[in-house]
Amino acid sequence: MLRTHSATKVVRQALVRSQFASVPAATRGNATRALSNPQLNNIEKRWESMPLQEQAELWMALRDRMKGSWKELSVQEKKAAYWIAFGPHGPRALDPPGEGKNLFFHTTLILAGCLAIFVAIRAFGGQPPESMTKEWQEASNELLKEQKSDPITGFTSEGYKGKGMIQSPPKGA
Repeated sequence: MLRTHSATKVVRQALVRSQFASVPAATRGNATRALSNPQLNNIEKRWESMPLQEQAELWMALRDRMKGSWKELSVQEKKAAYWIAFGPHGPRALDPPGEGKNLFFHTTLILAGCLAIFVAIRAFGGQPPESMTKEWQEASNELLKEQKSDPITGFTSEGYKGKGMIQSPPKGA
């Protein structure tokens, strides 16, 4: 591997530049530069339309300014920092106008569709099964009594006052 003096010099210069670029501005010099008023003016209205790179640069500059004494910050810088951190943008954005009506309309539409499907199934479903008649359920009660089903707490226990299996009206009612 042959190394020339000029190649080594270029590599050293590149390393020095990259190391200097990676050091935050706050540590390069003792004082950070105040942000200009036009940069912060009307930030609430401009923030959403700003490119992401510009948003990041502005936030990083404000963050660097806030690392120092807050007494040195201008009122506009303090307001901008607060608005960027806690303002109604991004996930905290306010709902667009009419969002509640739109949500109510779609929820009502879905519920009406579900009701229509339920009514259609009930209308075209035919007769309920034979085991849903009161006579069948009374016969089930008698069978359970004969088998002494659940004698401790259930149907055949002492003092049971429930209806057992009966849950339907009599046939033809």
